[in-house]
Amino acid sequence: MLAYTFRRLLNTLPLLLGITIICFLTIKLAPGDPIQLMTDLNPKAQANQAMKDQLGLNKPLHEQYLSWLSNLVQGNLGTSLAPDAKPVAQKITEALPLTLWLNISGLALVLALSIPLGVWLSLRPGTTTDATVTLLLLIGLAAPSVWLALLGMQLFGVTLSLVPLSGLQTYGAEHWPWWQRWPDILHHLALPLAVGLIGGAAGITRFIRGSMIETLKADYILTARAKGASPRRVLWRHALRNALLPVITILGLSVPGLIGGSVILESLFALPGMGNLFYTATLMRDYPTIMALLTIGAVLTLLGNLLADLAIARADPRTINK
Repeated sequence: MLAYTFRRLLNTLPLLLGITIICFLTIKLAPGDPIQLMTDLNPKAQANQAMKDQLGLNKPLHEQYLSWLSNLVQGNLGTSLAPDAKPVAQKITEALPLTLWLNISGLALVLALSIPLGVWLSLRPGTTTDATVTLLLLIGLAAPSVWLALLGMQLFGVTLSLVPLSGLQTYGAEHWPWWQRWPDILHHLALPLAVGLIGGAAGITRFIRGSMIETLKADYILTARAKGASPRRVLWRHALRNALLPVITILGLSVPGLIGGSVILESLFALPGMGNLFYTATLMRDYPTIMALLTIGAVLTLLGNLLADLAIARADPRTINK
């Protein structure tokens, strides 16, 4: 297992390097730059050669990339090119807790709903109940999150006035005691969590349902039943453990979202998380912040794949030798 893990880690290094090169070139080849944006926003600003030289924007692309990579290896993510000129690491540190809490809570809710519902549906394949719930799941999976968010804002925020439309807390709530602030924060996050729950639960529930139906037909399940194992033990201990193998891969791919956040939801609801930070940095042509967030996303994607493979190898050791 250790040799397998070490071999996988070595394979991710050149892949990560290639991803950063592609991201860097894509950002640099996009039209516009921070100096031009400063001039557009402030007619009095002088977009002169000295400013570009100071930011290193006039160097050849390979020199800019090597300089950025050297700083990254040293743990320096650079300074934001936004007007606040904060260190990129500080901006990420400020935005990370909300995104982390929001996405981990959302994932926990998705699993708590999807696993029992998927198992329940797998026991009723082909029935009217199964067809109805599957249709609703397909609608939830196909519905764009931005449309669901806008619909929820109109219905629950404007028409019914049940939830706030934006922000993390009520104005002035930072002076409230903590036992009053947390219910207020949860009230603001209720709608974003609900929107994320619909799409996430719909997809994972369908995977669990399909995987459970196939697993329940396997020979070892029939053998376990023939030996007198209780239906509950067969279902939850034998069938579900193997049916979750493809779901583990999906959960591994969700790791980047736990840190990277949702650009659409956080922007729509004006939540100061990582997704909103990436959106703002893109509009401002904030190269250091964009590259830092893309690199974090790439690392987490590769890490998620690695964790998923290790979890599958743990559940089914035969996959190590494949």
